Amino acid sequence: MNRRQTVPPQQKYTVTDFAREFPTDDACLEWVMEKRFPGGMALCVTCKLERKHYRVSGRTSYACRACGSHLYPLAGTIFHKSTTSLLTWFLVIRLMSSTRVGVSAKQIQRETGVTYKTAWRMMKQIRTLMGDEGKLSGPVEMDEAYFGGSDSNKVQHLRGKAKTPVMGIVERHGKGRVIPRVLPDASKHSILPVVGEVLSPRTMIYADSSKTLEQVRWMGQSHKLATVNHSETYVDGYAHTNTIDGFWSLVKRGITGVYYQVGLGYLQSYLNEYAFRYNRRHVMRPMFRQLAERTVIQVCPCARESRLALRG
Repeated sequence: MNRRQTVPPQQKYTVTDFAREFPTDDACLEWVMEKRFPGGMALCVTCKLERKHYRVSGRTSYACRACGSHLYPLAGTIFHKSTTSLLTWFLVIRLMSSTRVGVSAKQIQRETGVTYKTAWRMMKQIRTLMGDEGKLSGPVEMDEAYFGGSDSNKVQHLRGKAKTPVMGIVERHGKGRVIPRVLPDASKHSILPVVGEVLSPRTMIYADSSKTLEQVRWMGQSHKLATVNHSETYVDGYAHTNTIDGFWSLVKRGITGVYYQVGLGYLQSYLNEYAFRYNRRHVMRPMFRQLAERTVIQVCPCARESRLALRG
């Protein structure tokens, strides 16, 4: 059997598994509560002590066992003040994490029964959780790509506008992570700060024969640079950009086939979505769990955190 066609047991998370773990909205709420406040223990803003909180029937809140003060585990998360079923949210998270090239808001509308506007907003909120930060370890490949399409494929008011440059840096070994960044332009003043943010000093970099990328030699971080001239060959010893080119191919085919077009203001969030799945393709855990665990991250202010900040 071809091993590439076999999903490792540790990565499997089927529809049956999802239905068993999250049968109702209450099960989803209990999961969020446990991840955010393990064991139901949380700092009560009234008692100013760690107290056990118990579920309040008919509400998305938990009450302190001593004073009865309510705690809302969904506050400040992407679910904050959402009237959409929590089970629907988790289903969309599963769909976005299980696909390879993306899923459209129209497909989410058909799968869940929500309106197109609601589906688009849910996906936009989930993408805010998919960005990755940190340093990459060498050797790495670095290359720029351009998004926007030719004028012949654009509507009248978009013709004549330049394509949007994007810089991508990917690890050749190790975890094989990639970090893409949308740039205002393809000049060294835009590219070199990204290189300094993503790479550690003395990193081995493989790139094409771009004059702009040649400037990384003079960044004061002792980077080593090997280039390949694509007008002559695609591989020159160890120097090639096939890995990052493969990622760009995945992104462009996904956007063209699923989303058709992406506005400049949202391009970075779509790149984060593709990078999130790409960076976890070798992680021996279901991708749904990895994304669902990020839902407890605070993405907007809530009253509880404000009160805690004022009291101390």
